[in-house]
Amino acid sequence: MNWDQVEGKWKQASGKAKEKWGKLTDDDLQRISGKRDQLIGRIQERYGIAKEDAERQVDEFSRTYGTDETVTHAKVRSTSS
Repeated sequence: MNWDQVEGKWKQASGKAKEKWGKLTDDDLQRISGKRDQLIGRIQERYGIAKEDAERQVDEFSRTYGTDETVTHAKVRSTSS
């Protein structure tokens, strides 16, 4: 999944982001508003890590976010059959 898709579903994605980066506040997530560069900056601030590390984490998040969602929907479909 590319970042544009995550940004388009930010309300749902922000919950997953909160799970992954627990130091981000609800206010942080609201201000980020799905903007990749702002998320990277907040992760750097909250966790005291280098920009490259934050970018790597965000890229991984964007790849796995769609996968997690697909797995969840597949489980729901299989249990409701």
